[in-house]
Amino acid sequence: MTADPDAGAVTEDRTAPRPVVQHTVLHEGRVWDLVSDEVDLGDSRVVREWVDHPGAVAVIALDDEDRVLLLQQYRHPVRSELWEPPAGLLDVEGEPHVEAAARELGEEADLVAGAWWHLVDFYTTPGGSSERITIFLARELSPVPDGDRFERTDEEAAMVPAWIPLDDAIEAVLAGRFHSPTAVTGILAAAAARASGWTALRPA
Repeated sequence: MTADPDAGAVTEDRTAPRPVVQHTVLHEGRVWDLVSDEVDLGDSRVVREWVDHPGAVAVIALDDEDRVLLLQQYRHPVRSELWEPPAGLLDVEGEPHVEAAARELGEEADLVAGAWWHLVDFYTTPGGSSERITIFLARELSPVPDGDRFERTDEEAAMVPAWIPLDDAIEAVLAGRFHSPTAVTGILAAAAARASGWTALRPA
């Protein structure tokens, strides 16, 4: 291990791909693929199996009373009903992230937002998946007209919505009652943004 960098230099991650000697698709899935790469690290070669994922977006929707909208949805891999913000895959080729977020907000929550900001983005499991989630903050909310609402199916048809005061949502995260990565990350990012007077937010 090399010496720690100067603290002032630790300001952002950097893209630094290593050469891939061999790339194999082990399984082609409906949404993501399982792949295997032999990677040249310079001093050695390693084989890494990982999930090739298209990425996703999520929306922290805050109303005028600083309540956040969460949806309770069944997630089969963890056998749990999790409280999550509206979210969805980046499965429309070429669609800008903020437009995908607006689409998911309308489809899952029957809401339109008049103001958007880029809140936070992160890799869910960088040691085993390329999935990157971008979370937006949405405000100036209004309902989608009844005739234009999306017909939800499968797990989404049973989603339960709830408006929760942001302070209560923060408390739930810190108490270990929320476990969805989009909820945990988005709620704490919204708390940090609010503490700065919303001045640190990036435009969507």
